[in-house]
Amino acid sequence: MEEELFENEEPQRKYSHSPKQSKLQKLCHQQFEYRDGQIICHAAPQLVLGVRAPDLRSGMEVVLVEKKVDDSHQRWMHKEGSRTFHLVSSPDLVLAVSMTKARNEVCGYPVVVQKYKPYNNGASNQKWNYMENIKAFVAFHSTTLDKEVTAANYAGICTSSVIKEENIDQPGYYYLSPCGKKKIVLCLACGRSMRAEKELKQLLPGLPFLCASGSKTQKPFSRGPFKVISVAKADLSPYEAEKTLSYYEERLLSLRTKSCALAVPQSGVAATHQKAVKIIAYKNGDGYRNGKLIVAGTFPTLLTECTEQLGLARAASKVYTKDGTTILSLRDLVLWALNESFNQRYTEEQKKEAASVGTKETTIKSMKETPRMKEKTKLFPKSVTSDSLGGIDESLLTLILRNPIAIWVSCGEPFLSPNALQKAEKLEKQNWLKKDKILADLDTMKHKMRQLKGRRVAACQPAAMVPNKSPVQPVVVEGGWTEQTQEEIKLMELIRHTEAHLSAVQELQSQRNSTAETKRRALVQSSLYKQPNAKRVWVYPNGGRPEDGTYAWGKTISELLDDCSSRLKMVRPARALYTPAGEPIYSWDDIERDMVICVSTGHGFITQKELKQLMEIRANYARIRRQERPQATDTVVSRSEKQQFPERKLPLPTCK
Repeated sequence: MEEELFENEEPQRKYSHSPKQSKLQKLCHQQFEYRDGQIICHAAPQLVLGVRAPDLRSGMEVVLVEKKVDDSHQRWMHKEGSRTFHLVSSPDLVLAVSMTKARNEVCGYPVVVQKYKPYNNGASNQKWNYMENIKAFVAFHSTTLDKEVTAANYAGICTSSVIKEENIDQPGYYYLSPCGKKKIVLCLACGRSMRAEKELKQLLPGLPFLCASGSKTQKPFSRGPFKVISVAKADLSPYEAEKTLSYYEERLLSLRTKSCALAVPQSGVAATHQKAVKIIAYKNGDGYRNGKLIVAGTFPTLLTECTEQLGLARAASKVYTKDGTTILSLRDLVLWALNESFNQRYTEEQKKEAASVGTKETTIKSMKETPRMKEKTKLFPKSVTSDSLGGIDESLLTLILRNPIAIWVSCGEPFLSPNALQKAEKLEKQNWLKKDKILADLDTMKHKMRQLKGRRVAACQPAAMVPNKSPVQPVVVEGGWTEQTQEEIKLMELIRHTEAHLSAVQELQSQRNSTAETKRRALVQSSLYKQPNAKRVWVYPNGGRPEDGTYAWGKTISELLDDCSSRLKMVRPARALYTPAGEPIYSWDDIERDMVICVSTGHGFITQKELKQLMEIRANYARIRRQERPQATDTVVSRSEKQQFPERKLPLPTCK
């Protein structure tokens, strides 16, 4: 289309706002030229694509910036083999299309820099085709398989439901089986849903696999990231996705008509049997100060209570023990407490066994460790679920949980050891005491110096005239009240030495905060007259009430969408933002602090009234199909074209 517009272009007409010229100008704005490592705008050659930020990170938007030859944030390296454009200043970051929100006809998808994914499938948003003849960059230049896997990863769908019985190279995770000999491999969506239960490790690229959730032999993982639907039975391939969707929609409508009164009592009974754990929670970085006693029965309840009682700025997301162990469930916390008490109980025996030397003693040691390992396996059964404590010995559990377990809670920051903080505070206190002693000694010496000087001046002793053989100065004046005594000279040297020692101590104390102060000043200078990026907003789901929402935080739109997905507990990832009036939000600058925002999973904006009307229509549709048979909804009413209505002539009004 663009070539035809250039060939059929006519001379400029009288009015510049003609339809053909405006369309041609719009196409010119979409043309870019890759030359000398820069992506140059064809309409404005002084503008190039680049990243405007001092600290690069994945997810930053690519914008048009003023062309600079020596700026490495504007230079790109094209690799034709992988069909990617790498940023010269950070080759790990590549040009990619952001898939965190729904497509807009006006603005399209935003272009960002992402960390390079060295996989054959699952990274189609990073593949580009540069067409030099028409100066265009075509996104998603990859195979259909790569596009399907990428869409499944971003939608939170298991790739086994898209690709059936085929090992493909894709990003994923793995963990070892209970016996420790077999690797169980999961895709991205299944790994995200199971990361709270298993210790997952990232899979290296170049290892084709099929997700274990789609395998018919792996029964525990048959549902994958879904709650009810089985991955092996849900065929979401390009040709079967519509049929599968219609089938589950009909099944959902039929299940909604049935009563689910039994589900509430069962969940209430299950909750009553869970053991409550006493916990003393500290804020990460506070050491053993300001601890709060919390009694929780589930791990989400523990995180919520920690956020409220500790007064955290954001929601608690990570829990650590005193040795830095990350806790992902209440069962892990109880097992850690049992293991800690077990180690403390046998500390003396372990020291004796470590000191023993000889084959006989080592044999006895191995014989002692065998029943101890058996005892540990009895204490820590593997069949217990993540938040259930029913499989642990009751007497030991009661004995260990009598005292509260100490934990340290953070909002995502790394663990800060309380023992290291105590040592740092003790060292800082010693330095302050040392500094105070030096200052007190210095004040005493200065006071003594003033006393000596005052006595010398008050005495007013005359100077002594001493003859000298020098013809230049035959008489030398010595002593007197104007000349410092030997005691004053020694005291002055001691004062200077003490002041030098004081300055060294002050420099040592200020060295710890110099790095943080430098970063703070650099941040203040770089962000002068700019609003901080981190913003807190009030979000609520699409079709709901604003009163039912919650707070969410973020520095970019992608971070805000991820936070909205977790805080609103959405079934699918959040993809679009709207104002309460229904206007879409595309730019981060349009978002203000404490703003009310509607969050959607990709559907258009809908109010609560419209959602209720839609639900009533669906309910009536299902009710008619259930009562009057499915054929009752196949009736179509149309007007016959052959039917003609006679014309009716009205009498004309008469005038008098």
